[in-house]
Amino acid sequence: MANLTREQATSLRENILRASVQSSERCLYQSAKWLAELASSLPPPADFASSDDTDSDSPMRDIQQPMPGLQSVFSTPDDPDESRLEAQELGNYLLAKSYFDCREFDRCSAVFLPSNPTFNVLSSPSPESPTQTPTKAAKGKAKTPVESPAAVPKPPSDRMPPLSQKSLFLALYAKYIAGEKRKDEDSEMILGPMDNGAVANKELVGIGRMLEAWFDARRAEGKEAQNQGWLEYLYGIVLAKGNSDAAAKQYLLKAINVNPWNWGAWLELKDLLNSLEALRATYPLLPHNILTLLFNIDASQSLYLTSPEIHSSLTELLRIFPTSAFLLTQRALLHYHAKSYDEASAIFSLLIQRDPHRLDALDHYSNVLYVMSNRPRLAFLAQLATATDKFRPETCCIVGNYYSLKSEHEKAVMYFRRALTLDRAFLSAWTLMGHEYVEVKNTHAAIEAYRRAVDVNRKDYRAWYGLGQAYEVLEMHHYALFYFQRAAALRPYDRQMWQALGACYEKIDRPAQAVKAYKRALTAGMAYIEPAASSSSFGSANSFERTVFLDPELLYPIALMYERLGDTAETASYMELVLAQEEGPADPDAPPQDHEDHEDEGGGGGGQGTGVTLTTSKARLWLARWAHGRGEVARAMELANELCEDGYEVEEAKALVRDLRARIEAGG
Repeated sequence: MANLTREQATSLRENILRASVQSSERCLYQSAKWLAELASSLPPPADFASSDDTDSDSPMRDIQQPMPGLQSVFSTPDDPDESRLEAQELGNYLLAKSYFDCREFDRCSAVFLPSNPTFNVLSSPSPESPTQTPTKAAKGKAKTPVESPAAVPKPPSDRMPPLSQKSLFLALYAKYIAGEKRKDEDSEMILGPMDNGAVANKELVGIGRMLEAWFDARRAEGKEAQNQGWLEYLYGIVLAKGNSDAAAKQYLLKAINVNPWNWGAWLELKDLLNSLEALRATYPLLPHNILTLLFNIDASQSLYLTSPEIHSSLTELLRIFPTSAFLLTQRALLHYHAKSYDEASAIFSLLIQRDPHRLDALDHYSNVLYVMSNRPRLAFLAQLATATDKFRPETCCIVGNYYSLKSEHEKAVMYFRRALTLDRAFLSAWTLMGHEYVEVKNTHAAIEAYRRAVDVNRKDYRAWYGLGQAYEVLEMHHYALFYFQRAAALRPYDRQMWQALGACYEKIDRPAQAVKAYKRALTAGMAYIEPAASSSSFGSANSFERTVFLDPELLYPIALMYERLGDTAETASYMELVLAQEEGPADPDAPPQDHEDHEDEGGGGGGQGTGVTLTTSKARLWLARWAHGRGEVARAMELANELCEDGYEVEEAKALVRDLRARIEAGG
């Protein structure tokens, strides 16, 4: 089983369960749930080979190995000072944790960090306060009111009582969650007139100062080696919220190296890595741990990397955790980003069969079903999610996608708004709501929704691409160009990004750049690439092998851009390539096929060609006129007659035929 011995598997399970307990003790419930699910996906110890030399036929092989005991999972800190403090604080800790579980976050924090809640109220002068002594205004200018010193309350002391790291983390984390709760309460209606997304967590500054003071004290006492990593993790969150990404990354790396089983720290670090280069630069700084492999899968998926190495690594991890819902979800998302929708849908269906009440990542499954136009399955998914929990953001996005597929865009927007009311940082809802506003032609609302999606996650190429499309609708092509460039940088192997970029260059009259962008789209959209094609610089149409299928919708604008650049010969070469796609890639072993057979069968090349389309007919018309201008009457007449049979550009073709016949008669 993935080359793990029975002893290694038992140790791995023990470490994961211990980390889950520690996360739960600090009220990090999402991390605790993830770790517990990971531990439950490990096969029983008997399924792993033992490291001893016991014969396979020996009855000793059937003896069950002991599972992790309570003493090893519910362990106490190795530091005697920490153990003593935790023992002394046990009653207060249980009280504070019960307050947190009841969502009384301020009471939870006040158990260990007493504060005066009336201080801010009393220190804010009211208009009717008797302690203010107004003075007469001089020349229309009012003087600052003078307050009585005795009436100003003294602020509470900033000195923290001696606390264990667990209790201090719980108190500060509760304060942070209380600030997040107040931030949501102070926020206006989603995309309302006063909703500018600028409401901040007012507790961040105070938490940051407390943690800085604590770290300074530990450094002065020489106790940094006894740090458990949880407070470094919390400080990394605070710094990331304050847009201090470099410092946040530094503290998160400290937290991971001290406590590599804290999955929350890995997730926060992942959010700070915006490129493949940043991810690779982080690898040498990470510990050698199985969570490092899991992090690599998750971070690569978030960067839309779908290389065979990632799938191979995922397969190895699935041998260790064969029923892991997290790993199966990662594989489904990799297929989704690679536009392999059938494979992604099959994996999501398997996940629902195994755990029908699990809603995690099912909003992505609804996106897959939406793209596949699988309305019955999407309706079933919406009913299942609503029956499980109708007040989850994932459920609201699923229902919104269902109404969007039914073209009921107003209802879809309503459900996406509901998802954001539940969680303003839910990325899918912002992006999908932007799509819906585009559908109802509310471009300005779409731009704002996409901007919010970018604020939540700057790696979301769909939001950048949506912004580009919205600005194109407004005919602000230079703005659209910037956003398409960002989308193409995030998805360099997505033909749609480069095609949009090329069209934008075309509209702002930059044909040379448009040619480069269209050629990038061409290589990304190839059904098969020969070595000669993949290694060429695409300097001419001859760089492409005729055995490669190329999209005529990309070849034709490339030809037009060369015409705009004045390179008629290259234009003609690309127009010929457009025509060649009607029959598909050339097969040297196939018998020749005339134009009539091609038209009757709807496409040649073994059915891989496009057949006659409006684009290929336009290319044929251009080539006919070009041949006419060069005096190649026979070639021009052949192309013009084909145009008359194609059914496209018929009037232009007939006019050209008449002109050619007149020229032939005059010459005869």
